[in-house]
Amino acid sequence: MTAPQSTDEGVARTDYPRWFTPGVRAIGLASFLADVGHEIPTALLASLVTITLGAPASLLGFLEGLADGLAGLARFVGGPLADAPSSRRRTAIGGYLSTALLSSLLGAAGAVWQVALLRTAAWFSRGLRVPARNALLADMVPSEVYGRAYGFERMMDNLGAIGGPLLALWLVTLVGVRTAILLSALPGVLAALAIFYAIRHLPRATSRERTRLKITIRPLLRGQLGLVLLGVSFFEASNAAATLLILRATQQLAPGLGLQVATQIGILLYTGYNVAATLASLPAGRLSDSFGPLRILLAGVFLFLLAYLGFAVNVPHIALLAFSFITAGLAIGCIETSEHAAVATLAPADVRGSAFGLLAAIQSFGNLLASGAAGLLWSLISPTAAFLYLAIWAGLASLLLGFLQVRWGTARAIRS
Repeated sequence: MTAPQSTDEGVARTDYPRWFTPGVRAIGLASFLADVGHEIPTALLASLVTITLGAPASLLGFLEGLADGLAGLARFVGGPLADAPSSRRRTAIGGYLSTALLSSLLGAAGAVWQVALLRTAAWFSRGLRVPARNALLADMVPSEVYGRAYGFERMMDNLGAIGGPLLALWLVTLVGVRTAILLSALPGVLAALAIFYAIRHLPRATSRERTRLKITIRPLLRGQLGLVLLGVSFFEASNAAATLLILRATQQLAPGLGLQVATQIGILLYTGYNVAATLASLPAGRLSDSFGPLRILLAGVFLFLLAYLGFAVNVPHIALLAFSFITAGLAIGCIETSEHAAVATLAPADVRGSAFGLLAAIQSFGNLLASGAAGLLWSLISPTAAFLYLAIWAGLASLLLGFLQVRWGTARAIRS
């Protein structure tokens, strides 16, 4: 399915009614509700596993690593499912609904193996839906305003990441851990309804339906799209889990402030990270439409490089940590928006789902490798060595993306 095309003239003046459609609003609402829904059990999972069920923390780490790995595999598999319009719709609705129900059932788990089964199944479902949602969003709007549409979706997703843990804390005080997790099904089911509503507002299908599932990789690695995905791969090799950032702040501040206060400040700094990402997403989308997604991607990667250098400094100063967290948040808001806009622009319409699946798999496995390598360096050498390692990968990504920008020249070169 291809989005309706429009001329470049007048986009900045007249695009608002054309990009902020009911379908785009519904997908943004679905991202917000879904994130609220799965952040509640995520925030309470450690308490459920280690306190309620009495399992060791090491088992929790293994469980989360397994779930993340399967989610990455599901995102890759979900790409071909999202190539055809009919299957991408079914995958999106089914993915949102099954993720909500499976995650909420964690509240009824009576053993750790049940938690492991439900968590991995929920994350697999969540991974399947990602390429379908991104392909649906590309169907909603003209290519000239992809940045705005994906920026809005990323903004709503980040808002959910802020609201979910806060709602979890409130629910725990009212009904306890298990009931709070069970109640997380409600926003997740509402997210599935929002996706259904969005699908009702899709333009008429124009792309060819596929008769069988086909994994498509080689065509996606050619030309501009392949080079952009290579640059994304370099960056994702530096994109470690945000928990490492919280740990860095906690360890640096604990000797002077005490562990409890340091932990609280670390969580507040992480909240600032999410707020910065939320505020950056929509402006990054507008800039992406005006100057091209590659430039905004390059700017975001460079901001991450600055943030990692800040984290590498072994000085326990709250102002420096705040700068690093906020810079990283602004960076991720720019990067996630521009990555999606670039793939939507460059991928052929009939394999757009596969392109988003490949992007999501690169993101997932890159995060896993970055976190693992950084954690190993942290333990064997020092936290400074870990963040310098991540900064090197961010620097290499900046050089590659900068070279591509110079090679392609104008902001519109990526659209040709």
